[in-house]
Amino acid sequence: MRTRAKTVGIALMAVLLPWSAKAEDGNWFTNMLKYGGTTVPPSQPADLGEVYCPTVDVAENGAALRSYGGRADDNAGLRSQITLGRLARECVRLADGSVSVKVGVEGQVLLGPAGRPGRFEAPVYFTIKAGDQIIATRARKVSVSIGPNEAQGLFTVIEENLVVPRPLSESYDIGVSLHGAPGKAAVKRKRKATPAAAQAETSPEAAQ
Repeated sequence: MRTRAKTVGIALMAVLLPWSAKAEDGNWFTNMLKYGGTTVPPSQPADLGEVYCPTVDVAENGAALRSYGGRADDNAGLRSQITLGRLARECVRLADGSVSVKVGVEGQVLLGPAGRPGRFEAPVYFTIKAGDQIIATRARKVSVSIGPNEAQGLFTVIEENLVVPRPLSESYDIGVSLHGAPGKAAVKRKRKATPAAAQAETSPEAAQ
């Protein structure tokens, strides 16, 4: 049978065990995003002022991607499920007044009842928007391997230099999704300016 992929919301992910990770200050994921390594380098002078750096939104129905070997509503035919985990971002003011945004995503691939070990591709899409105006979009495909006698594989992807022009740098949204079309955010959170440092967030599952 032909495999079909379908995006679903977090509320529908009942077949497999939920996976989530809480944000922690100074953990390896935040260090990778902010410093490019797992350890914190020697202290540097603090940046003066603040940069608007909104939390990362997950597009509606964009937190999970399922692949079936039969009918899309037949859980027994579920081959694999890709889900997003922890999210993080860093925003840096550039000399011309624009803002460079870096976004980090953790995720996993889970085997379903009809799944087999092997290599999988996780598509991750990044979007910067100001209202209905799309400022920047990026698409990444991450290869994930699940070996024999294993049920899951983990992945991490960091996208850098998503530039927000100065006129829009005080009011924009950061979005991620497992499907391509920019969509409505699943959860709209209150925006506020934050220091220009890496910010880790809870996973989409934990936010529900």
